[in-house]
Amino acid sequence: MLKQAQMIEKDQALAGRPEAMTISGVHFVSGHPLKENVPENLAKAMFGMGCFWGAEKKFWQVAGVYSTAVGYSAGFTENPSYEEVCSGFTGHNEVVLVFFDEGIISFQNLLKLFWEAHNPTQGFRQGNDVGSQYRSGIYTYSQEQQEMAELSKSHYQEQLSARQFSEITTEIKIASEFYYAEEYHQQYLAKNPLGYCGLGGTDVSYS
Repeated sequence: MLKQAQMIEKDQALAGRPEAMTISGVHFVSGHPLKENVPENLAKAMFGMGCFWGAEKKFWQVAGVYSTAVGYSAGFTENPSYEEVCSGFTGHNEVVLVFFDEGIISFQNLLKLFWEAHNPTQGFRQGNDVGSQYRSGIYTYSQEQQEMAELSKSHYQEQLSARQFSEITTEIKIASEFYYAEEYHQQYLAKNPLGYCGLGGTDVSYS
């Protein structure tokens, strides 16, 4: 039996399906599109930082963020379901896709939010949530984002080490396919204000 906090190999992954998840495509908070008709001038970023409900809320509240969506990425299974991801047999991470206006907010500022909003030293865990789908990750869409992410990791490691925290376990990779999660997960904490959020930072400032 697979341990929850263990990454699978590709040949162990569930097959999935060719059909994409059907969602409304409209952001519950802003009313902006999540998929089609997103303005072409916007940049995008993708982050994994534990349960994606609380992580998404962190980003949709930021000025300059046009829309956010939760989904699954950095694994193997095509168009997985939430239950399949939670089984540990897809290899995917719970992630947040962020569309943002670089004229208002920079990728560097999104990185600052990312590092401060969770504990990136916990491996396949975030708080009480345990499993490979809760790992810390930055998934980049350009070489520039990749380099900035790597530099930000080194910088934040210095801040954490000064406070006696262990090594950062965050993976930094070129973004792979993003699979939209089920409709009820999208902007979950806006639809369910008293819903669960296990996100917690280290109280160590990025700056």
